Amino acid sequence: MNLTNYYWYFQSAIPERICDDIVRYGKSLQDQMARTGGLNDKKLNKKQLIDLKNKRDSDVVWMNDRWIYNEIQPYIHKANQNAGWNFQWDHSESCQFTKYKTGQYYDWHCDSWDTPYKKSKEDPINNKIRKLSVTVSLSDPKNYKGGELEFDYRNTDPNKKRNVQKCKEILPKGSLVVFPSFVWHRVCPVKSGERNSLVIWNLGYPFK
Repeated sequence: MNLTNYYWYFQSAIPERICDDIVRYGKSLQDQMARTGGLNDKKLNKKQLIDLKNKRDSDVVWMNDRWIYNEIQPYIHKANQNAGWNFQWDHSESCQFTKYKTGQYYDWHCDSWDTPYKKSKEDPINNKIRKLSVTVSLSDPKNYKGGELEFDYRNTDPNKKRNVQKCKEILPKGSLVVFPSFVWHRVCPVKSGERNSLVIWNLGYPFK
């Protein structure tokens, strides 16, 4: 799929008060070690744990609160239209509140995969894939260094030269970026302080 826009951003869109509420709420809940696809419900052996830490190192909390979706979903719809993607989607997964402390990161990855979710017929994610991802910056950039969000416009095409773009537009607290879930991206290591973010994946039936 050829894209004119690899991401669409809104600077300082979420009020600081809401950002602080999300952070307080997230830190009041029991966090867990972040995992990658396929390992979410498994007890990891030593090798799997080492492999995971080489790929991703952060702590996460899951949220399903309507007030959070109400703040963010309108921007997902707006970005989908403004960027010209016009993807059909109708469900948001649980919100992932992430804490990146000094030295933590998430290496190159994409959020989607070819095989749709296989759940019961009543489950709203059944037969759907991730189509749009959104990341919300919840921290003041003065409180941490590093932790940049980067995109690779080449994605996985080995015939193309790596084309990395730092998403500097979402540095201000309350900024958010929406992008197709198949676009490759990473969070660089945090050099000092703590970077808090919120991620939501938005689902629809597979592309035709």
